[in-house]
Amino acid sequence: MEDNHPAHADGASAVTTEAKPLQTKSWADVADEPDQEQTGPSDEISDVQLDSLCIDESKRVNNNLTDPDGSSIDFVMSADTPYTSAKRFSDLNLSSELLECLYIEMKFERPSKIQAISLPTILNPPYKNLIAQAHNGSGKTTCFVLGMLSRVDQELKAPQALCICPTRELAIQNMEVLLKIGKYMNITSELAIPADSSNYIPIYKLPLITAQVIIGTPGTINKWIIAKILGMTRMKILVFDEADHMLSESGFQDHSVKIMKAIVKCNSNCQVLLFSATFDDAVRAFVSKRVKELFVGDYKEVFVKKEELSLESVKQYKVQCPDEHSKIEVIKGKIFEIGDKVGQSIIFVRTRDSASNMHKALVKLGYEVTTIHGALKQEDRDTIIKEFKQGLTQVLISTDVLARGFDQPQVNLVVNFDLPVKYDKPWEPDYEVYLHRVGRAGRFGREGAVFNLLLDADRDITIMDKIEKHFNVQIPQLGSWKSDKDFKEALKKAGLL
Repeated sequence: MEDNHPAHADGASAVTTEAKPLQTKSWADVADEPDQEQTGPSDEISDVQLDSLCIDESKRVNNNLTDPDGSSIDFVMSADTPYTSAKRFSDLNLSSELLECLYIEMKFERPSKIQAISLPTILNPPYKNLIAQAHNGSGKTTCFVLGMLSRVDQELKAPQALCICPTRELAIQNMEVLLKIGKYMNITSELAIPADSSNYIPIYKLPLITAQVIIGTPGTINKWIIAKILGMTRMKILVFDEADHMLSESGFQDHSVKIMKAIVKCNSNCQVLLFSATFDDAVRAFVSKRVKELFVGDYKEVFVKKEELSLESVKQYKVQCPDEHSKIEVIKGKIFEIGDKVGQSIIFVRTRDSASNMHKALVKLGYEVTTIHGALKQEDRDTIIKEFKQGLTQVLISTDVLARGFDQPQVNLVVNFDLPVKYDKPWEPDYEVYLHRVGRAGRFGREGAVFNLLLDADRDITIMDKIEKHFNVQIPQLGSWKSDKDFKEALKKAGLL
């Protein structure tokens, strides 16, 4: 597969580490796509060489994968379907090039449950629209990548497949998967993400986009459409990754609807695929309504029962801490000294300030740690992710910019330093974000552990109680935040020691 049209990136994002946070209705970092007019370099576009962002598999600390099963997942489909589930990839309407890559390069043995159920709908005429929910790490990305690659006419040099993602990190990750699965195909692709601070190209100098598959973030894609360098007339398939966030009021709803309308104006028969691990009732209703209103084709829904949403392969624990200092002590004495032996760790915090303060405190104590949030320069974010994926760093502090979709097989441990709460109602848990954070460990059914650090205050305890009730689980509490024995025992129960 070719990527000979270098990935261009819109320079709309902040390029200094002191960028002022946007006022949004979500704690997640969305500073990549500011709506306000900017001047200087932000009005330009730069080249992003995807090769520099891809991961050298030979440098990974551990390449072992377990086969995704998902056999215990109980899916609920909205309507009858003429298609039957696929037991083998060879049962599907896939080209020999794609089958060769799946079996030989990707070393997949059989479809996961979400793949077996959704791929027949995606790949076969009449190409129904699909709204699909499935667990984190269940193989959703492979579903829509196979859909995009299968629909592209390799002889037609024009955009035919478009995938929209909430963050640059997820867009880059999805492009990596596309390049792997499409290795034996003669298909061109382009990455549409916010720019780094070097090698800018003014948008008016950017040539017409002729790549067949486009993957990027909504603000950049919208600007390309407005500038008339990204045409929609030949678009056959539109994918929203993390669709609940892309179409929620607190996410990228306005941008996403504009993109859908631009496509419908040229081709209302375009197939629409919406994937996410979570869909609350309000977003689900809005998505269903919009798809029905805008696009001609029939559509199908695949959802997981609410009681099946919690990740059983990941052991979750509560850790009572008397104050913020003791939470830092847990990170220092337990995560670095004990957790370091079980793989990589991600520590989630609520705000950029929290991330920066924790980073400074740990570095001052002599610990090596990397930190990512939306105010960092784009090239710095890319470097941090690349080093973490290569296993060169073991502990990553992150805001919710990485809560969704980030796939790193060696992450076995997640720490909720701050519990996720709704931006406009900080006394209410953000259940979807909690589920996505937990999903960074235990990818594809692997074992993992999550430690929720709670202050001895009514607020944290109340929020945790609500999370347990929502997912119908009882999360055990460690005996003492000071006890090495308790942490080791918890990791043993999680299968990590």
